[in-house]
Amino acid sequence: MPHTTIAQVARQLNNGKIRSRELVESCLERISDKSGEGARAFIYVEPDAVRAQADSVDAARAHGVHCSEFAGIPISVKDILDVAGQVTTAGSAFLQSAARATRDAMAVRRLRRAGFIVIGRTNMTEFAFSGLGLNPHHGTPKNPWDRATGRIPGGSSSGAAISITDCMALGAIGTDTGGSCRIPAAFTGIAGFKPTASRIPRSGVMPLSHSLDSIGSLGNSVACCSTLVSVMASARVIRTPVDLRSVRLLVPRRYLVDDMDKQVSEAFATVLSGLSRAGATLVEGELPALENLGTYNSKGGFPAAEGYFTHREWLETSGDAYDPRVRSRLLRGGQQSAADYLDLTENRKRFIRAMKRDLAPYDAVLFPTVPIIAPSISALERDDHLFASTNLLVLRNSTVINFLDGCAVSIPVHRAGDAPVGLTVAGIGKKDESILNLAAAIEAAMDPDVSA
Repeated sequence: MPHTTIAQVARQLNNGKIRSRELVESCLERISDKSGEGARAFIYVEPDAVRAQADSVDAARAHGVHCSEFAGIPISVKDILDVAGQVTTAGSAFLQSAARATRDAMAVRRLRRAGFIVIGRTNMTEFAFSGLGLNPHHGTPKNPWDRATGRIPGGSSSGAAISITDCMALGAIGTDTGGSCRIPAAFTGIAGFKPTASRIPRSGVMPLSHSLDSIGSLGNSVACCSTLVSVMASARVIRTPVDLRSVRLLVPRRYLVDDMDKQVSEAFATVLSGLSRAGATLVEGELPALENLGTYNSKGGFPAAEGYFTHREWLETSGDAYDPRVRSRLLRGGQQSAADYLDLTENRKRFIRAMKRDLAPYDAVLFPTVPIIAPSISALERDDHLFASTNLLVLRNSTVINFLDGCAVSIPVHRAGDAPVGLTVAGIGKKDESILNLAAAIEAAMDPDVSA
């Protein structure tokens, strides 16, 4: 199933060329392969239940029962969304003995109603509080690129990305508070989408930051991400072809393009050149509001303050069971005063107003999803200072869109065999449909063979 899209599989299922049971068995085989990353990519899998669901779909189709076009397609769900009958641990160790969820998260409920099969719950940075994807409790799944070295998958939706790259699922559901769908997508060479936060209900999802959390998707194409988000939002994205000769795109001069690795810089320049040849209007410009972000978030921002609100009692009773790097960042939120939090809230409002004004003349803003290629796991595990500085750099670009309450797609733009590099196509809130359609057009321009 490498690079297979949801639409391709849906057609094959509905044409009788393949069966759901075949898909499920292929995924389960890869998850259980001891030489692969399944044990680190997934926290929980129920093989017998998954097989039974697939058999039920196949039997219905065999008897001429009308099924959803997506019925029988296996997807993964991040271990931060409730799945009825399963424990939501959010990548932690101490919550493994918590009560099982009594009902699905709303997003999961809608996916299952559409016929998707949840193949399993994926690993993640504990409580979604890092962009690197390391997890000391369950292990860190290795990036498919340069697996011999062992590079990070990105986070926090680390297992979600690897479930796609290693053909353990056809689509993946993640959450995105500061880039947690887009960063792993960029590092591993797939597509990832963060919708406007209000687009998908967050009931049944363990929060990190009430102000910034969103539910997103990862897949082998922009269309895969769009399909999953459409189902979760109960609002189909109308796919409209975009003529790149008609679009005006902003390329920031600073901040979002600072400190790029050579590989990222070259890939970014190549895609910009290609878009220019395709007729798109590219405008280099300033986004002055970005210069204040560091000051606004200097005390940990919304994730630290709102994360501490959620975790303060657990930190008292079970603090020693946390990943120390996650615990220290959460405890920092307890140092923010009410005035600090209110200042942050007002500064965000000012930031959104300024960004809306400056982005108004453009169809989207383009920038590298992450300014560096994926570093090694071992180096980050050993060095706390390197971990902290790398985490800040990896999160820097993507957090802009969460603070903006915007929407963004990351698509791969590297050459085959090179380190994966992601391009972000982003816009202000409520522009999800136009951003998805534009990202799909850019994706197709870079790879004419890409299929929905």
